[in-house]
Amino acid sequence: MTAENHTNPASRRPPLPLAVPILHFHIVPNAKINQVVGTHGAAIKIKLRAMAIEGKANAALLNFLAEQLEIAEHAIVLERGQKSREKLIRIEGLSEDEIRRRLGIQQSTGPGRQIT
Repeated sequence: MTAENHTNPASRRPPLPLAVPILHFHIVPNAKINQVVGTHGAAIKIKLRAMAIEGKANAALLNFLAEQLEIAEHAIVLERGQKSREKLIRIEGLSEDEIRRRLGIQQSTGPGRQIT
């Protein structure tokens, strides 16, 4: 049996997907300025100038996060909360720790969160 005829079964497996963080955000629309203001329970609290009508605050949020995180806007996906202040957002290309660092949020320990 030659190497050309034999393939390693492990080489045919698709690569394991990388973990993509989904973070909880609490949004306050109609603010004076766009800014990350800290946390609201387990959520990252962000104030936005945009009004919460016709998806304007959602669009402003994605744009604001892209600027703050220095990543492309298409890497940020609103998973849940299109019509709510409470939002779940998937952010590709960065770890949760790096996202929090770039937003100026201190590392927190809580249920399901361990720091080693």
